[in-house]
Amino acid sequence: MRKLLVFAVCGALALGAAACGDDDDDSGGNGGGGGGGDLSGTIRIDGSSTVAPFAQAAAEEFSATNPGVRVTVGTSGTGGGFEKFCAGETDISDASRPIEEDEIEVCEKNNIQYTEVQVANDGIAVTTNPDLKVDCMTTAQLKELWNKGSKVTKLSQIDPSLPDTTLKLFGPGTDSGTFDFFTEQINGEEGVSRTDYQPSEDDNVLVQGVEGEAGGLGYFGFSYYEQNQDKLNLVGVGESANNCVKPDSENIQSGEYKPLSRPLLMYPSAKAMKKPEVKAFMDYVVQNYDSIAEASQIVPMSQQQASKAQSAVGS
Repeated sequence: MRKLLVFAVCGALALGAAACGDDDDDSGGNGGGGGGGDLSGTIRIDGSSTVAPFAQAAAEEFSATNPGVRVTVGTSGTGGGFEKFCAGETDISDASRPIEEDEIEVCEKNNIQYTEVQVANDGIAVTTNPDLKVDCMTTAQLKELWNKGSKVTKLSQIDPSLPDTTLKLFGPGTDSGTFDFFTEQINGEEGVSRTDYQPSEDDNVLVQGVEGEAGGLGYFGFSYYEQNQDKLNLVGVGESANNCVKPDSENIQSGEYKPLSRPLLMYPSAKAMKKPEVKAFMDYVVQNYDSIAEASQIVPMSQQQASKAQSAVGS
């Protein structure tokens, strides 16, 4: 009887050890930082509408193997996202430009520490309504159109060879990182722009506006053009008419599409990264950047960029 009891206890202990071993394996993650399905909690993301499709695709893929984690993705614009982030209201801030000095000061005041992580690439697409036939615009012409105080209402006022159609302009709102980047690169100073255009922080609204107006012209993230290319005309951009380039995945990733190529970023807070679900999510993002970019029709990082991102996350 004593021998039988010993065998029974040993067997129970062995089964318990095996079960613990299985749990350890699951928590190690799958699919490159997936977390293995044992995680729970809520991850709050907000910010750039350009980064949002990437963040949403990442959230859906991650949640498929981690159903206990709820990931919310807001689109209040890069500036609006940093306002929430530096107030401690979100875990991760999506951004289509680097965090700026005044935003850094607010984060420091509120003791919000963070890491900057590149997750993808983007080019700002200049588009027109398909009936507004424009193949190329130089950076000087774009500045003349979009600069502060511009009175241009027809492209023919810039160049007689361009269409004589009355324009209806669409562009990002002032909380948008796309607005900040475009105005700095084209107009020479961030935030300097004409104001008589239809603004929106939602790129889908801009797409619909350009598509719906005979004289529609606007700019927004390249992925939104890709998703709606049958409804829009893509305009090439260059320093001169001889070197106009229409953006595509290759020339955006390489930076050949000048000056409107840029990195897309996520800023996880140090506090959030101490949560297993947030750390697992960021690991998943930087290890599965290719499939996420493909799912969201966003230009992926190069291998060199991905290696740097993985180091930043500690993945």
